[in-house]
Amino acid sequence: MSDPRTTPSIFTRGAVDLSALRPSAPARPAAPSTSPAGTPAAPSGAPATGAPGGIPGVAPETVIEVTEANFQEVLERSLQTPILLDFWADWCEPCKQLSPVLERLAAEYAGAWILGKLDVDSNPRLAQAFRVQGIPMVTAVIGGQPVEGFTGVLPEAQIRQYIDAVLKAAGVSVETPADPRIDAADDALMVGDLDAAEAAYRKVLAESPADAAAESGLAQVELYRRIGGADPAAVLAKAEANPDDVEAQRLAADIEVLSGQAAEAYARLVRLVKRTAGDERDAVRKHLLSLFSVAGPDDPAVAGARRALASALF
Repeated sequence: MSDPRTTPSIFTRGAVDLSALRPSAPARPAAPSTSPAGTPAAPSGAPATGAPGGIPGVAPETVIEVTEANFQEVLERSLQTPILLDFWADWCEPCKQLSPVLERLAAEYAGAWILGKLDVDSNPRLAQAFRVQGIPMVTAVIGGQPVEGFTGVLPEAQIRQYIDAVLKAAGVSVETPADPRIDAADDALMVGDLDAAEAAYRKVLAESPADAAAESGLAQVELYRRIGGADPAAVLAKAEANPDDVEAQRLAADIEVLSGQAAEAYARLVRLVKRTAGDERDAVRKHLLSLFSVAGPDDPAVAGARRALASALF
């Protein structure tokens, strides 16, 4: 179950009555051969990736205009692809902050979900049906049913969490889109600009405190700084000759991690935990935890080493 402190809740809003917005069969017009007025036409060269068979009044992009006239078709489209409705108005300044972020994320997720832009002034019945009390407001529609959303401008990291929760609720499996912030930090790390990499990773963590990629990147920055200028062979030889030299053992563990011998590094520090006490023991424990962060929480070697560390401590 998702942590309610970090992931917006997803549940059906049964109190929202959409039946009045669904036209009866006799009143429903035949599908026009071209997009109706007010609905953006597909850009030249855009792939026809809409729902099977196409949906009248809905362009096949990842961002569409939603109106009272085409809302039934939008509901039908949500049977195949989750729809995120962005309730906005031209006079709403916060809307102008949120909408570009949503549009960029819609493109980034490449059709895993569709962003529906809904002007509350032009579509008052829809705004009333969704009980819009303030804008911007975002609500998802999954399988023809609305689910809980959020009101106001959220940080991008929280918007991503909401989107991922919607996709999970819809049973949509997608590869997590690349985070350009992490890409920039990784690039700085790869070229050896440790200061720039550290600043970039810390910025990500300030916005997304639980970001595992940023935590791993920051731990790598610290690791590279610790071994700067060290001779690997000399470091390992010193550690071999001085098994109780805490600093030598810690540096040897760093060298082993960078040499692809993480399991050996973890075992070395677990043994050191058993042989130390007080502040020294705590320093070794924290050093080992920093090496766990380099690998990331999903590394199977980390899981085994965590159990060994717990046994050594208690």
